[in-house]
Amino acid sequence: MVALDTSFAVRTADWEADGGRLQGVRHSVFVVEQGVPVELEWDGLDAHCTHLLAEDAAGRPIGCARLLPDGHVGRMAVLRPWRGRGVGRALLQAALAQAALAGFTVVRLNAQVHALDFYRREGFEAFGDAFSDAGIPHRAMQRAIEQR
Repeated sequence: MVALDTSFAVRTADWEADGGRLQGVRHSVFVVEQGVPVELEWDGLDAHCTHLLAEDAAGRPIGCARLLPDGHVGRMAVLRPWRGRGVGRALLQAALAQAALAGFTVVRLNAQVHALDFYRREGFEAFGDAFSDAGIPHRAMQRAIEQR
């Protein structure tokens, strides 16, 4: 488990056992809050990914992320009341640790433009032009990671 404080913890989640909890966070953030169409959010890749789940001290889901088999980090989501409290950073660090364990030396992600500074602070660099994904401006980003 990775945590920046004791009010939450991040753990590796199992899609079969925790899928509903992961879906709940993603539905709240992406579908309800950001207006992403349901058919775009559920892309059929989840069963093949490594998932990370952030939970509050009572075990309630508050954030999530996934690492795809090709080393991309995606579906990073933190419920609004938990933003700015280190949850996203802890999820990203856990995803990077999982990527290192899987043997990746570079991790990529597609960041919403408003979150570019968050990822830059974590060592990611943007490349290429901005593009639209589900009607939301994004930039591709990457960073090298050390092998463990």
